[in-house]
Amino acid sequence: MIDISHVSKTYSGKVKAVSDLSLSMQPGEIIGFIGPNGAGKTTTIKMMTGILKADEGTITLNGIDIAKEPLEAKHQFGFVPDNPDLFLRLKGIEYLNFMADIYGVSASDRRARIERYGTLFEMSSALGDKILSYSHGMRQKIVLMGVLIHEPSIWILDEPLTGLDPQSAFALKEIMREQAAAGKTVFFSTHVLDVAERLCTKVAIINKGTILYYGTLDELKAVHPGKTLETIFLEVTSHA
Repeated sequence: MIDISHVSKTYSGKVKAVSDLSLSMQPGEIIGFIGPNGAGKTTTIKMMTGILKADEGTITLNGIDIAKEPLEAKHQFGFVPDNPDLFLRLKGIEYLNFMADIYGVSASDRRARIERYGTLFEMSSALGDKILSYSHGMRQKIVLMGVLIHEPSIWILDEPLTGLDPQSAFALKEIMREQAAAGKTVFFSTHVLDVAERLCTKVAIINKGTILYYGTLDELKAVHPGKTLETIFLEVTSHA
């Protein structure tokens, strides 16, 4: 469960990147976070994960305040950033074991998960190589595997489909559905609106740091009958 209550963030005392933002996300939901470039998506995600501190408001993850209990809150989620260029001098298998060590994953569980996701993402043969030698798509996949290895109850993903080949993108979407079906919360930002339309139980549309809509696609389409999410998105953001 994720609860964001009246959160704001201003840069350099002038630019208000996020303004009085409130969202509540329940277990079993897949929430698509959509908006134009510079709308406040990444800033919101960085506050959710404790990378940035909110100027105002509170963010709780499974009831734990990210500002007051950061370590305990960070154990609740797995985070995939928009830039996968992390720990480049480690080998893929070293990175996965490092992530498993941080979250206390047993030897038997990590072996099973590395085998499963290595096969699923076609990464098994590359795990002995340094991440520095990986393509962008392979780096994205190793970060995803690092999140999956500890099976968090909350997923927070910033543009997770960027750079993935079609097979890996399909595998990721299926995993996201699996996670939600298991009662976990999946929150991801995306520019790919047709993916959001097919995958999400709810969408949050943000522009200029303000939430313009949050709810189900059926509710949104009822207000805009006969239109695709792409058309609705363009109308909503242009009129904001």
